[in-house]
Amino acid sequence: MELESAFKPMPLGGWDPLGLRPRFGTYRGAIRLLLGELEGWSGRLARYEDPRWDEVRRLVFICTGNICRSPYAEYRARALGLPASSFGLSASTGAPADAIARRCAARRGIDLEPHRAREDADFEILAGDLLLAMEPRQGPLVVARFAAAPCQITLLGLWSTPRRPHIHDPHRLSEAYFDRCYAVIDSAIAAIGERMRRAGAGAAER
Repeated sequence: MELESAFKPMPLGGWDPLGLRPRFGTYRGAIRLLLGELEGWSGRLARYEDPRWDEVRRLVFICTGNICRSPYAEYRARALGLPASSFGLSASTGAPADAIARRCAARRGIDLEPHRAREDADFEILAGDLLLAMEPRQGPLVVARFAAAPCQITLLGLWSTPRRPHIHDPHRLSEAYFDRCYAVIDSAIAAIGERMRRAGAGAAER
């Protein structure tokens, strides 16, 4: 019996003596979050921290493949009555949302079955778009690709509570981490929605 337990399969994601995987996805995810926090403390994320909310007309969520994080964010935002869309920086246009993403989203009341991925080349940026990346390292890529577009750019996790500048990709990771990832996204979008409503109310009063 002891021999059997010694050779039990490791949980999805591998050995995890510190229990970080359900919270951060991988050890690399935890390190990237720490690096993101350091960037924030050093002021390198300042360019993403002060959107002009009264100018935002649509939320555009961006991740890598547009099959896990950004589609969930898009459909959550829509469920809250916010205009939203999404695309991926390295997406295969037409791909469905990840199977685990669909399952975890459904438990949170979000149906990702209709979603089909889009890459940035197939996406049209509109005036008033707020582009929301998932990771600090995606920020400069988005800035470079859309420098001439009539939009603003921020990091989604800057608006969650607690703040989480790096939202690690849950693709091929555990459902426990998908749930944590989606909870962070929910928190951020709720806060963004409130800021947009306040900005809209303020503009209406002027």
